[in-house]
Amino acid sequence: MQEDWNNREFINVFSVNVKKIADFLTSFELSCRHKFALMNEKLNALEKKIDFLEASVSSTVYLR
Repeated sequence: MQEDWNNREFINVFSVNVKKIADFLTSFELSCRHKFALMNEKLNALEKKIDFLEASVSSTVYLR
């Protein structure tokens, strides 16, 4: 009887810890997705600025 109780307690503790890990990983994934989305927006803005600067330099060199 005691062994059965110990096994149930172990399974319960194990299950709770697995759920905590799963919750952490889900939260971590959402955080990473958000940060990557922000970084992607910044990179897109920088790419547009670089394209504009390259076009400006090319047209300036072409006019000379």
